[in-house]
Amino acid sequence: MMPKSMNIRTVVSVLVGLSATSAIAQVVNNDAYLIDQRGVVARSGFGLCWRTAEWTPAKAIAECDADLVKPAAPAPAPAPVAVVAAPAPAPAPKPAPLPPPKCDFSDTLAADATFAFGKSDLTAGARKQLDAVAAKAAGCATVSSVTVTGHTDRIGSDAANQKLSEQRAGAVKSYLQGKGVNAASFNAVGAGESQPLAGVTCADKLPKAKLAACLAPNRRVVIDLQGTGK
Repeated sequence: MMPKSMNIRTVVSVLVGLSATSAIAQVVNNDAYLIDQRGVVARSGFGLCWRTAEWTPAKAIAECDADLVKPAAPAPAPAPVAVVAAPAPAPAPKPAPLPPPKCDFSDTLAADATFAFGKSDLTAGARKQLDAVAAKAAGCATVSSVTVTGHTDRIGSDAANQKLSEQRAGAVKSYLQGKGVNAASFNAVGAGESQPLAGVTCADKLPKAKLAACLAPNRRVVIDLQGTGK
């Protein structure tokens, strides 16, 4: 069997027996192998490459001396890209708690419908009106303050009117407390004739009965309640 590689000195004699069907190799530019007129490595009839005197293992090519050519080292894998997680969004601030709804109201009771003339005893009609006030107060979650103010007209002395207004305010306070209306501050005050309504103007020269009828709106009891709703 012919050796795998041959010396240049024997090339000329061996070329005569080269097979016409030699495989066509890749065009190379390497003085370690015999190159034919086409610029490709010449091969023997057995498909072997012809080495020149310049051949060294360092010049070996894969198509002729595959066992001497180290395969190219694979390209290093790309370094993993560090994925930086986006910071979690800051939690939305909690909305400020809403203030509790107010439960404030003011009711005015006509004194002539609530008391007999010149008296401080509650009538049946007065109790009915005050029951409605107590029901409204029961609809509040809390009642912080209640103020009952009694008012009179200007007929009579200042002292008598002041006393009557206080007595009527006290009667209303007692009734409401008896119906369960409780507050941290619960006051009953009398204003007497000192706070007449601005829209009530009556001439003193009127007969007493007509003057009393004209001044009726001034005879009143006002209930002011403040609290919070449910």
